[in-house]
Amino acid sequence: MATIHFHGATQQVTGSCHLIESTAIGKVLLDCGMEQGGDDGELYQKQFAFNPQQIDAVILSHAHLDHSGMLPKLVRQGFHGRIYCTHVTKALLEVMLKDAVSIYLHDLERENIRRARQGEGPLQPIIEQTDVQKTLSLCQTYDYLESISIGSAGVLKFRDAGHILGSSIVELTLTERGERKVLVFSGDLGNPDTVLMKAPSAVYHADVLMMESTYGDRDHRNYTNTCSQFAELLDKAKKQGGNVLIPSFAVGRTQELLFHLGCLYHQGKLEGWQVFLDSPMAIAVTEIYDRWAALLDKKAMNHLAKYNYDSLQSFLPNLHLTPDPEQSMALNRIKGGAIIIAGSGMCTGGRIRQHFKHRLWRTDTTVIFVGFQARNSLGRLLVDGIKHVKLFGEQIAVKAQIETLGGFSAHAGKTQLMEWQQHFKDSPKTILVHGEVNALESLAQSLWSDYHVKAMIPHEGELFSF
Repeated sequence: MATIHFHGATQQVTGSCHLIESTAIGKVLLDCGMEQGGDDGELYQKQFAFNPQQIDAVILSHAHLDHSGMLPKLVRQGFHGRIYCTHVTKALLEVMLKDAVSIYLHDLERENIRRARQGEGPLQPIIEQTDVQKTLSLCQTYDYLESISIGSAGVLKFRDAGHILGSSIVELTLTERGERKVLVFSGDLGNPDTVLMKAPSAVYHADVLMMESTYGDRDHRNYTNTCSQFAELLDKAKKQGGNVLIPSFAVGRTQELLFHLGCLYHQGKLEGWQVFLDSPMAIAVTEIYDRWAALLDKKAMNHLAKYNYDSLQSFLPNLHLTPDPEQSMALNRIKGGAIIIAGSGMCTGGRIRQHFKHRLWRTDTTVIFVGFQARNSLGRLLVDGIKHVKLFGEQIAVKAQIETLGGFSAHAGKTQLMEWQQHFKDSPKTILVHGEVNALESLAQSLWSDYHVKAMIPHEGELFSF
């Protein structure tokens, strides 16, 4: 008998981490992500509910930090097994983990200066960059659809999840006492309407299906309408004479935005605008997207080819990269006509908070959210209409225009999730993870009423046997 122990992303969107135990594979983690929503300095505080030294392997669905971010801590605490992932996932991991740990160490240094002034001793780092290097050395990379032996009697296969480059649906086949069981973990399923990524692969057979439910309670706005709304918001902001701030995830969302802005540029709809990509991590990731362009959607690539495309940057001629801190700070002196894309996507850290400090109180500023905002994150508070926020010890009035574009989401919407679930021909036990309570309950109810599928919604620490 195999078991699943749910240690993260249960009744919340972040912190994906599930422990699979079976005589076929031993103890294997599906993802090892951090819980996002608070400040960056708190991201590594959560303690593991298991002994990292006893984990035999990690299967990583994709590189986003809410699925991968705790790997350096896992390694620091004694994990030394294999980390199974796709080739692109490892390339993205190197950028993302180094950046996350760098931010953490910078915040720690600042906190220790504060403690020294108060006569307190320094805090020791939970993780360091050497832990990132050890993590990367443990990664074993594979192609989609490659059959991978794992443990004594397990077979692993990655399928394209269509979420970001390298993102995977995990198919794990276990053979115990001659009995074959198939576990499928959706990871994060992509939105088929996005332009750069392929649609999520269909899977037809499973005994147990673990499915994400981020947008289990709603569908996204039509893609064409979203693009029109985006252009209208930029036109409105231009008439106000101010600037546009777009908090964006460095992996996936930023590259989609650059594509859409490039399209608007070639349609003559970006006159008077300059676009600034103000994120060293997003700049590095965009280079990886260009390097692995063969994995992107063919329709998008054919469209880009019309403009002699050789990179996302060349497709958008008024794009400026600002990797250095001095370049980033200089953006605060621009009075109007700037579209500034900066991390982090949920505004829990990164350069976007500095831009908020300088511009959130201005009525001519427009903030456009293009991704999911987790509960308790600064982004979620702004979307929900908060009137004052505290940034860098200072109260800031929120007078900017706050807008949301749901159609650019890299996650499947409710109807798309249900349609993907219906590909399975053998009525697998369906378990809903990676969603807030309302989304989970709404999706479970619709699966039951429409398809007579009874879905389980696990609690943190719950154990499921199959």
